[in-house]
Amino acid sequence: MNTEKKNFVILLAEDELADAHLVKAALSENHILADFHHVLDGREALEFLHRQGPRFANAPRPDLILLDLNMPRLDGRGFLAAIKQEPDLRIIPVVVLTTSEVERDVVASYDLGAAGYITKPVDMIQFMAAIRCLSDYWVDLVRMPQQT
Repeated sequence: MNTEKKNFVILLAEDELADAHLVKAALSENHILADFHHVLDGREALEFLHRQGPRFANAPRPDLILLDLNMPRLDGRGFLAAIKQEPDLRIIPVVVLTTSEVERDVVASYDLGAAGYITKPVDMIQFMAAIRCLSDYWVDLVRMPQQT
């Protein structure tokens, strides 16, 4: 029996480089052992998941997707709708991580199949705490199905 535990894989779809850097820093600061991957929009996220093109040919399957709603080309809503239509991808939990506090965005995200919705805290300490809580839940507590 193989008892080796694979690293938890997180895919972040976020067009703001500063926000992506903050997420990566928060993971590191909180000592979260995860393979972190970043794409700039929903289209790149789909290419990552489908392992399209030379850049993503060897992309790992994420255990969790963190998704900004407002991105160019293909926004978070369009991305979420697309992957939840694909049987082999819809099982991947997607947590919306966005600046939007608009109720219709929250409702629409859950309607499209989001597993969670987090409004990005403006304060750095609160942001770090939010990522720590996210990790505590998704990386340490939740049992994920085994990938085949």
